[in-house]
Amino acid sequence: MTSTSPAKAPDWAARFSDRMSRIRASEIRELLKLLDQPDILSFAGGIPDPDLFPIERIEAGYQAILADPVLARQALQYSVSEGWLPLRQWIAERMTRDGMPCGPENIMLTAGSQQGLDLLGKLLLGGGDTVLTARPTYLGALQAFNGYQPAYMDLPEGALAGLADAQLEARRPAVGYFVPDFANPTGASLTLAEREALLDLAGRLDMTLIEDAAYRELRFAGEALPTLLALDIARGGSIEAARTLYCGTFSKTLSPALRIGWIAGPAVVIEKLVLLKQGADLHVSTINQMVATRVVSEGYDQHLGRLRAAYAAKRAVLLAALDRHMTEGVTWTPPEGGMFVWLTLPEGMDGKQVLERALAEERVAFVPGAPFFAEVAADNCLRLSYSLPNDPDIEEGVRRLGRLIGRMRESAAPSATTAFS
Repeated sequence: MTSTSPAKAPDWAARFSDRMSRIRASEIRELLKLLDQPDILSFAGGIPDPDLFPIERIEAGYQAILADPVLARQALQYSVSEGWLPLRQWIAERMTRDGMPCGPENIMLTAGSQQGLDLLGKLLLGGGDTVLTARPTYLGALQAFNGYQPAYMDLPEGALAGLADAQLEARRPAVGYFVPDFANPTGASLTLAEREALLDLAGRLDMTLIEDAAYRELRFAGEALPTLLALDIARGGSIEAARTLYCGTFSKTLSPALRIGWIAGPAVVIEKLVLLKQGADLHVSTINQMVATRVVSEGYDQHLGRLRAAYAAKRAVLLAALDRHMTEGVTWTPPEGGMFVWLTLPEGMDGKQVLERALAEERVAFVPGAPFFAEVAADNCLRLSYSLPNDPDIEEGVRRLGRLIGRMRESAAPSATTAFS
């Protein structure tokens, strides 16, 4: 007689690999769900302003390709894992113009630079290898690397000033991950001296550098500095002698939905990455690569000028609002590009608690700072992104946030009776 009792469900938690214990939900991705609530004023996601997408150019690209029977068959078919050759050639030519001479054999296209970080983690990291990072650093990079079970090490204070550091020598990190231009989350950039010092450090430790250049094209103030890869090539004479692997993306300049990024590096590294790419998803969408090639091949610099002007204006509104409305004891970074301003709160104030109250009491969202620290977290900080909200929302959001932080600061201060008892 057949039993009618329900089958016991598998214990899936016991079946997951050990590496899954390192995988956590992104606080940023969770916060993005708040964008669907119309009364929330959000500084949370580092999301491009959709009003700046080159929609007409992208639409025209799809139409032209699909209207051509030969191109359409090619665009809708499988393609090579390295990426669409005309786009890799365009990227190589542009990087060469930017002081990084290379060819298409030094470029592999990825599904956004986030996939590039994941593939580099798979290529370079074994369990227990140490990754050296800035303090704080990009949360998405930590999430990409976590599946490969590394240890993390914050760059010790003074390490780039040429100070000896026994801890660095003892732990000898295998990989260093840095965002030299307008870093996520701080908006800060490495000086030329710091870039040279980082290369010195990498050479001394025999460390591979991953340069995340996601925001490099969004400079709207100050003087452009050479990339780590450009300085590395200048030292070694060729990209083939470089220890720096460069991650670029069109997500911040064209559209995130195209999912097109790239890794540039020595050909021997690209060859191995192609094998990993084949095992991951075969290749980036062929039609998206073809459309992107059309869009960037004409008028890309003019498009970048439009982006820079728009984000510079938004940054100015945010910095002015902070000057007007932020309470005493809060400091912030004035970025020369990118999408972020980093706030440091008074000692003892927790950014996560501020967020909870900001959502409940003021309907304002941002990202608390603690998740951006790889090794030892700091709680009294937060990230504001000015890329998406409009000017009135920036002004009102900062006014509300300053009002809340002021209330919290006052309630945390000891009373006069306590102070003088």
